[in-house]
Parts: sequence; structure tokens; C-alpha cells
Amino acid sequence: MNAVPKMQFDTSHFDKARAPVVSCRNVWKVFGHKSVVDRILGDLLAENIDVERARREHGCVVAVKGVSFDVRPSEVFCIMGLSGSGKSTLIRHVNRLIEPTAGDILVDDCSISALDAKALRELRARKIGMVFQNVALLPHRTVEENTYLPLELRGETGAAAHAAVHQALSIVGLAGWEDRYPSELSGGMQQRVGLARALAADADILLMDEPFSALDPLIRKQLQTEFRRLAKTLGKTALFITHDLDEAIRIGDRIAIMRDGQIVQTGSPAEIVLSPVNDYVAQFVEGISPVHFVDAERIMVPATQYPAHAAALLASVVPEGWPVCERGTLLAKLIVLQTESDRPIAIVDGGLVIGVVGPREILIAVGGHEKR
Repeated sequence: MNAVPKMQFDTSHFDKARAPVVSCRNVWKVFGHKSVVDRILGDLLAENIDVERARREHGCVVAVKGVSFDVRPSEVFCIMGLSGSGKSTLIRHVNRLIEPTAGDILVDDCSISALDAKALRELRARKIGMVFQNVALLPHRTVEENTYLPLELRGETGAAAHAAVHQALSIVGLAGWEDRYPSELSGGMQQRVGLARALAADADILLMDEPFSALDPLIRKQLQTEFRRLAKTLGKTALFITHDLDEAIRIGDRIAIMRDGQIVQTGSPAEIVLSPVNDYVAQFVEGISPVHFVDAERIMVPATQYPAHAAALLASVVPEGWPVCERGTLLAKLIVLQTESDRPIAIVDGGLVIGVVGPREILIAVGGHEKR
């Protein structure tokens, strides 16, 4: 990869109102002897050598292959894939724990490859927080002291720093546990400390690498719900790594599915489940019920498909006896309404009729297929 000039990290460069917050631009990561990687990189980029040949003939492992995506402000962006798909390698590029072989990562339009060592430390300390599956709490430090660690490393002391720590612990439900040690905490509580540590540092971007995967199912589900609520309440942008599609659907605004180092599909949970791009994605979503994330707007049809009532509906006059729902009403509620009425459901936005959901649309959605 060509050398890039070093530059200083200026926190004023970051503007939360601008989008995207994180951009991956054709990122490649090839593991192998540097001289060999340098020699075959051009052929890999031009697809003159495939991944298997690179491994077999040159001893190089292509862990990430030409990945590009954008993450929007305050978005929870899930990257999902099986073990070995490259998802954990990819996320470590965002805070430059791993250097890309080719391509670039931008944080608010600032190329992190261009940061010198001091600027990179500043980025990690103030802009990006990371929570791992193994939260790595220091056993000899209390909950409060572990949470305080990133502020301590930044040289922040005094009442303001300790107030930030106590606020973060309160947010994650650990007020009153400040003087306990990690050995006195459950696995779920330890993960809360890890999250509190990132929140205390006031990082705008959170990198979450399978943080809940080792927890019991009930605790895991509770923390998933809690994490999404916190991310939205605090306006955090998050990249969340998981191998569990149920978790990705529960947490993510959008999901990117990885296979063999590549992203094969990116979309909302509804788009992923209802419109898988290939058999690989279809296998993942098989058996996933859409009732808790597909909304009326996603499955509604135009009023013109109900010609006997089209004129009234287009004038935003709902026929007598028709149920009425807002555009964001979830499929689960639509099903209940449809079982209670033999009439289609008028979908409204601001008092205006924008579409209709009938039994056919509900059946198609429950079956997990797009309208044809």
C-alpha cells in the first residue's frame, strides 16, 4: 500500500451533523509475508488471482476482500457472519488496531491511515470506544476504578471525571456497585462495566465485538435491548459484530452479512429477511419471523389496488368499518387487527391515507417473501 503523509488529529474536524460517520472504502486485508503480499496485491485487486490460489500458491490469507460501507450518525450498524467470515478483522480496521493492506477507512471524512501515532492515540481515547466479548476488566481494581481507566489514561482527574464515571455506571444500572471487584460480578454485570467504561470516555463511536455472545440467553436478550436503548438515547454511532442474526435484527438499524471476507448483502432487518439476495443469506433468514420488525409501510399496497374504494382512499376518506393504522405499525399488530376485522387496513401518515394492507399482504409478509 502506498505510504500516506502523516497529519495531526484535530477533534474540531468531527461534526456529528455530517454523514457518514464511518466509511470503509474498498478495504482489503491480506495476511502473509509482506514481500509476497506486495507482489500479488495488484493481481488480487484485479481478480487475476482468486483467494484460494493466493492461499495455495503464495501462503497468503485474504481475510477482508474489497469491503465498502458507510455508517450514518447515531446508527447501529451490525456486521454479521459465521466464524472466519472476516467480521472481527474488519472492525479492528476502524480504530486501526489492524492496518489495511489496501483501501481506506474514514471517520467523519478524516482518513485514519493519515494519522500519526499521537493523533491515533487521541482518536482511540476520545472518539472511538471498543467493547470486546472478553471485557478484560482489571481484577485488582473496583468497578469504579475500571470504569475510570480511559479517563485516567487521558490524564483527566477531579470532580468532573469522577462525575462522568458515576453517571456512566448509573446509566448501565450499576449505581451502588462502585466498590465491588470484577470477581464479585456476574458475566452480564461485567459487560455492563465494559459498556460504562466506553460511555464514561464519551466516545461518539462504539465498536462492539460480540460483547454478549458468552452470556446466558436471558441476560443476553436483556443487554441487547438495553444497549439499543442506550445507543439511541445517547445518540451513539455503533458498529456491532455478531454471528447471531436474531441479535442483529434485535439491535441493528441495518445489517451487513459477511462471507469469506466480503459483504454479500446490506440492508434493514426487513430487507434482509424479506429479500435475501442469494441462497446463502436465505439460509440465514430461514425461520426468522418478521412480525416484530416489519412495519405497515414496508408491506402496504397503493389504494388503486382496491378499485371500489380507490377514489375515497385517494381523498384520504377511510371507508366505514376499515381499521386505521400509522405507517410504522408493526406486522404483529396488523395481524391482530386483521383477525378482528374482515376489512383491509388503511395506513395513514399525518391523517393522509398512504396505502392499504389486506390479508394477502399480511400472508406474504408472514411467509417471509417480498410482494411479487
